[in-house]
Amino acid sequence: MTLMAERPVISGTEPHGSFEELLDLLDELHVPDGYKAEIIRVSIVVSPWSKAYCADVMDSVCDQLRPHLPEEHRITWGPLLYVFPGVERAHGPDIHAAHRRSRRHSSNRLDGEALSFVAELTSPSTRDDDLTDKVDVYCRAGVPVYLVLDMQEDQATVFSEPSPKGYQARLTKSFGEKLYIPDPFGCTLDTEGFRAPEEAAEAQGRT
Repeated sequence: MTLMAERPVISGTEPHGSFEELLDLLDELHVPDGYKAEIIRVSIVVSPWSKAYCADVMDSVCDQLRPHLPEEHRITWGPLLYVFPGVERAHGPDIHAAHRRSRRHSSNRLDGEALSFVAELTSPSTRDDDLTDKVDVYCRAGVPVYLVLDMQEDQATVFSEPSPKGYQARLTKSFGEKLYIPDPFGCTLDTEGFRAPEEAAEAQGRT
């Protein structure tokens, strides 16, 4: 097991031990403002939070889904850590919805199985995990709907119907089109305005 950073190096320490020990180390890790730390593939990974224009995209997703949330569920975006002990992962998803009772405690670790919806906005450094490892993690936790907003390819993919063999349904639409978000939401997400501003898109092309 190694401690690694996708961009900044936070510490040279290499943890060895159980998943719980990794979580304890994560609690003690000093992460600079603008970055988040997760446990991915038995490593602590530090990556930057989304670019400024992504905040508008995340607000739009939350605003559109909020009227369709299951009863007593809340949706938000920001740095909350959801733990998945069965697969030894801990993720801080960009957008997340869960029953409010899952947040009524003082721990900084939330139950990943309480999630009803997760969305990730890809970046060049996180895209591979968002489209592979996290698909498996969220499915195995029984998250009903996982939305990937691929900011590099300007398209949205929704995964649904979790099963022991993986998500059974997958639908992709280009940004600007409407995308159906399945149960427990049963609504349409308008992805108009999700594309990066021109200067941001040009910068991504250089990375």
